[in-house]
Amino acid sequence: MWGSGKLNKRTILPSQTATLTPSPGPAPDGLPALIAARTADVGRNREKQRRRRLRAMAWFLGVPAAFLWFRLAVGDPFNVFSFPDFDPLVVMPLLFFALLAVVLLAGTVGAGRSPHVMYRPEQIKTRLDDVIGIDPVKEDVVRSLNLFLAHKQFADEMGGTPRRGLLFEGAPGTGKTHLAKAMAAEAGVPFLFVSATSFQSMYYGATARKIRSYFKKLRKVARQEGGAIGFIEEIDAIAMARGGLSATVAPDSVSAVAHGCGSLHALPTSFALSHTAGATVINQNITSEGVGGVVNELLVQMQSFDEPTGTQKIQTWVIDKVNLVLADDRQLPRPIPPRTNILLIAATNRADNLDPALLRPGRFDRRLTFELPAKVGRRQLIDHFLKTKAHSPELDDDVMRDQVASATSGYTPVMIEHLFDEALVNAVRRGQREMSMGDVERARMVEEVGLGQPVAYTDHERKLISTHEAGHAVAAYLCAPERRLEILTIIKRRQALGMLAHGDADDVFTRSRTEMLALIRIAMAGQGAEELFFGDISTGPGGDLLYATNVACEMVGSVGMTDTLISFAAVQNGAFNGSNIVGRVLSDADGRARVEKLLQE
Repeated sequence: MWGSGKLNKRTILPSQTATLTPSPGPAPDGLPALIAARTADVGRNREKQRRRRLRAMAWFLGVPAAFLWFRLAVGDPFNVFSFPDFDPLVVMPLLFFALLAVVLLAGTVGAGRSPHVMYRPEQIKTRLDDVIGIDPVKEDVVRSLNLFLAHKQFADEMGGTPRRGLLFEGAPGTGKTHLAKAMAAEAGVPFLFVSATSFQSMYYGATARKIRSYFKKLRKVARQEGGAIGFIEEIDAIAMARGGLSATVAPDSVSAVAHGCGSLHALPTSFALSHTAGATVINQNITSEGVGGVVNELLVQMQSFDEPTGTQKIQTWVIDKVNLVLADDRQLPRPIPPRTNILLIAATNRADNLDPALLRPGRFDRRLTFELPAKVGRRQLIDHFLKTKAHSPELDDDVMRDQVASATSGYTPVMIEHLFDEALVNAVRRGQREMSMGDVERARMVEEVGLGQPVAYTDHERKLISTHEAGHAVAAYLCAPERRLEILTIIKRRQALGMLAHGDADDVFTRSRTEMLALIRIAMAGQGAEELFFGDISTGPGGDLLYATNVACEMVGSVGMTDTLISFAAVQNGAFNGSNIVGRVLSDADGRARVEKLLQE
């Protein structure tokens, strides 16, 4: 997600006005054209506010300048101010009590301040051109950014409601914060970054005050600069579902790599997960009053982007008082609050646990999922990172780079960058100034399976472990010849005394029943080899049995690969939870039989 082709921007002359009308032809990289911020509604509002501040500064400086000119005119320029004499016995007690009040109130007052950090556009070096590997997300982001830049045209001329909230969901390290910063830099508006955990406070009610302060600052900056982008990192820390609701939207099945499975490694597994069809699931969650109050405050603030300014509140109060004595046909109109151009972005890797009220239109209008990069995306990331990292000529070969892309299945962009950094460390350890393919492979093995820790095995243990691992290797070669065998060792790594590391040759999103059975056979082959050659089994296959059991349970209870088609993943909260109709039906023998009959038909 870092660094791809150039983003096509629509060229607009200074005298022209940016428009939402699409350009005649598609962009070279297939992405929509990005409106130039300087000539869009955001840029015009920023220029208007800049001129207003210049006029205010002229008035502010003009008053003391006129006063000094008057002193010069009367011939006494140096005696500008004269201070009265104060009795120290009166001043010192007053200063003491003032200092005491500051000390006592500082903690409480400071607890309600906004904890954000504001970045100016010129402080952010990331641009949309630096974001690669997520073209579908990037395309939607560019369209949302165009609505943000031309919000007045979209609202006034087209009658639409611009997007106010975007929810970025995805695994850690997939580029959510990176993309949000790039959006702020391209829009040319301030970026107000805040971590959701920084809102939390030990004082009751201080968390809600911090949230109010943050949104107040966001509105103020947006009015001053023509727009502002707010970003809340890990919003699930303050926006978990309140009691009784859970925003469960069906995620895709995730295939995880099984680490720490005894003497077997790198078998893809996915545990039985409960999936729904995108509806809200009713759970008996218990939340405290404080947590519910924080979520309520967040919901209120997301509906209050267009609050009246302080001046308008005073004007409204005065007008209301005057209207009390005026006839109905002579009532003075109340000022209309200005439309504040704000785009709020939140990031989380637990979107299903957020409060459902946050995900409705009008709050977070768009949910964008950041997936792990596919092989093509990983290859683009590898090409980008190797532009700036010293490497040997062998890593310039397309075959080698494709090999690295295939071996890094399931890696996030941050993990790929870290892999090359560790490879450079290996090169320094060898006394070299550039990494080789061997350095990359060693770094990958350490990251995935841990650092080798040679231990002194007894002769019997060495033979036993070698036979065990050989059984895995033979079964993998015979039962799953399409898999990539990577490492076979009896050197202890983490909790594994030995291991067979193997993986998919390409990205795999589904598996057949034959492939699932092959994974079970590979897992059980180590124990079979022990029993065949030694007539006994050891404790080594414990991790293998754990993995094989997980795969078998998924086949039975999740994907219907046996004689039953009932999905145990449908049971959200256990078979005896009274609020779950699926659990209640499946816990009844007659109900279970009827469900099985319907599915078999």
